[in-house]
Amino acid sequence: MKLDITTLDGEGAGSVELDETIFGLEPRADLLQRMVRWQLAKRQAGTHAVKNRSDVNRTRKKLYKQKGTGNARHGAASAPQFRGGGRAFGPVVRSHAHDLPKKVRALALRHALSAKAKSETLIIVDDVKLADGKTKGLVERFGKMGLSSALIISGSEVDVNFGRAARNIPQIDVLPVQGINVYDILRRDKLVLTRAAIDALEARFK
Repeated sequence: MKLDITTLDGEGAGSVELDETIFGLEPRADLLQRMVRWQLAKRQAGTHAVKNRSDVNRTRKKLYKQKGTGNARHGAASAPQFRGGGRAFGPVVRSHAHDLPKKVRALALRHALSAKAKSETLIIVDDVKLADGKTKGLVERFGKMGLSSALIISGSEVDVNFGRAARNIPQIDVLPVQGINVYDILRRDKLVLTRAAIDALEARFK
């Protein structure tokens, strides 16, 4: 698969041959769904909690004697059925993360890249570097390129000026190639890869 390379100014900069085993797969929705679910579950805080009957500061004394009153049998006032008592079966602090095999995660990333290539929403740029960190100039360049919702993947490090200019633009995400992930790829309309990012991805999946 061959794609043209462009610059941030919209000028041609040659072409690149993409690896079919990374960008030429038939996208599988089930793999992408499993990966997105794994990512969202892994980052969920899980800090929700309530007070159960052992956490409530109430007397543990038996309310009244067991027999002879005609009333129901009760123990401590911290039981869940009483007002001010503990919560029964409430949420506790826990991790929502679940396991997903490493090979499945790697395959899902390749399918996400292939999905963008197949839908023709993959753009290859020569490099993402700016002489200054002005957002206004970058917005104009993105307007010429038709980028209103995009994930931009640079090389091993994001250019300081480019990252500073892009962070104020809504629906534009910039990540180094090490941070590329399925969820961020799918949540934006277009994927922009630099030449260095493609080389790093091909080396990663060899």
